[in-house]
Amino acid sequence: MEGDHVTAPDMSRRRAFLKAGALAAVAALPGLRPGEAKAQSTEARCPPADDFTFEVTRSEEAWRALLSDEEYRIMREGGTEKFNASPYHGPMPEGTYTCKGCCLTLYSSKWKKVLDMGFVFFRHSEPNAVLTGIETFNPYMKKEEPKALTEVHCRRCGSHLGHILIVVPGEMLHCINGTALRFVPATA
Repeated sequence: MEGDHVTAPDMSRRRAFLKAGALAAVAALPGLRPGEAKAQSTEARCPPADDFTFEVTRSEEAWRALLSDEEYRIMREGGTEKFNASPYHGPMPEGTYTCKGCCLTLYSSKWKKVLDMGFVFFRHSEPNAVLTGIETFNPYMKKEEPKALTEVHCRRCGSHLGHILIVVPGEMLHCINGTALRFVPATA
């Protein structure tokens, strides 16, 4: 339904998935000496998902003080902004887009794709800027289609940014809520 707000029903399950994914990525990094992997059990190398902490953490009260009600609904509860709600969905000057929750640079204008679809689209993020996870609640899919989307979160604070979608045949794009972003113009 156009204009309706969508809120994911279970943010804690989503955050647990993101934490597990981040830990798996860290665990996959090189660094073990040859033969060491055989000597260690998986449990010894991979801490439980509950041990993961984002670099920027705040209490619910601190997040609410920092963000507007709409920003909180989108970034902390996994909501979606109204179509064409963001001034960033159209052409913009050169610059970068940062997370409103922690100021991490997430996207560059050079990777932006302007589509008349009411959201902000990017071909990809900046390196080491976002985490992705599977969101099983998907109100946009028809009943016979799979009920999952690839969700995009800020790597530093865990804020919900949007989703990765195929909106142009053969091209996967980051479909991002402009409400979660702050634009920083390039300096001359």
